[in-house]
Amino acid sequence: MPEPTRPDILIIGAGPVGLFAVFELGLFDMKCHLIDILDRPGGQCAELYPEKPIYDIPGYPLISAQGLVDRLMEQIAPFKPGFSFNRMVTGLEKLDGGGFRVTTDENEVFEAKVVVIAAGGGSFQPKRPPIPGIEAFENGSVFYSVRRMEEFRDQDVMIVGGGDSALDWTLNLQPIARSVTLVHRRPEFRAAPDSVNKMYALQEMKQLEFLVGQVTGLKGADGRLSSATVKGPDGDTEVPCTRLLPFFGLTMKLGPIAEWGLNLHENLIPVDTEKFETSVPGIFAIGDINSYPGKLKLILSGFHEAALMTQAAKRIVSPGERVVFQYTTSSTSLQKKLGVA
Repeated sequence: MPEPTRPDILIIGAGPVGLFAVFELGLFDMKCHLIDILDRPGGQCAELYPEKPIYDIPGYPLISAQGLVDRLMEQIAPFKPGFSFNRMVTGLEKLDGGGFRVTTDENEVFEAKVVVIAAGGGSFQPKRPPIPGIEAFENGSVFYSVRRMEEFRDQDVMIVGGGDSALDWTLNLQPIARSVTLVHRRPEFRAAPDSVNKMYALQEMKQLEFLVGQVTGLKGADGRLSSATVKGPDGDTEVPCTRLLPFFGLTMKLGPIAEWGLNLHENLIPVDTEKFETSVPGIFAIGDINSYPGKLKLILSGFHEAALMTQAAKRIVSPGERVVFQYTTSSTSLQKKLGVA
C-alpha cells in the first residue's frame, strides 16, 4: 500500500462549498486535502456554467460562477490545502485508532480524522439528446455547457431545453450571437418567470426565435454543424445552426459513496442540523449532497453548513481542546492566519 497522505480533514468535492469549508477549517488550524473527479476546482460552477452570473452571494450584487471560484481560491490560499483532481474516491474504511482510510481510483491513500462530503449531487454527466448522429458534432459544434462565451460570438446558436440553463444562456448569448433560436417541446417552461418573460420580449422584437418542437436531425460536415431540423406542430423546419446547446439535464451518480452505509434517502445523505454529521460519526455532509428538514439547495446554505460543521470537526481533530469562537474582524490571531494582521 502506498504511503498515506495524512491531512486533518479530507474533503470529497472541490466545489464552492468544499472550498469555503477549507477557509472555516483553516481558521481552526485544521489542514485540508480535497479530492474531486473534475480536473480543476469549482464543481458545477466551473464545469457547466463558468460565465453564468450569480446574484445571491452576499456582498456581490453580481459575480460569475468562475469569478466566485477564483475568489474562494484566493480566500483559502493562506491555508495551503492539498488537491487531487481527476480522482474518484473508491473506498472508505474506519481505522482502529479512529479516523478513516480513503482510497482513490489512482491507488492513492489518505488517512484523516474527519471526512467531509461536499460532492454536490455526486459525479455528473450531461444527458445526451436522442438526435441521430449527434456524437459526430460533440465538442466541435455541440456543447453541453458554456465555458467560453466567445466560442459563440457571431454564430447561429440553437439552444434546446425549457429549464433555467436553457433560458439563462438564451438571454446571455443573444447579444453576441449572429442568431439565437430556442427550441422547447411546449410553450410552458420550468425556468424563472422573469427569464421567460424576457425571452418572449426579445422574440416580440425579433431579436431571437422561439420554436415549439424537437430537434430531429443535424446537417454538417467534418464535425461542423450547418443546420438543424426542428419538428413542430406544422411539420419540419430547417434552421441555420453552427452551435447547438442541448440542456436536457444531468445524470447524477453518487458512485461508491452510496456503499458507505450512510443511510441514504433518495440519493441524498441525511444529516443533523447542529453539526451536519451523517449517521457515521466523523463523516459530515455539506452542500447539495445532504438532506434535512427545510433544506435549501443554495450555495449560501452550504456556506452556513460548513461553518457549523467546523465546530464539530475541531472537537474530533483536537479532543479535549477548548473551541474558542472568534470573529475575524477583531481577532488578531485569526488575522495573522489570514496574513492581514
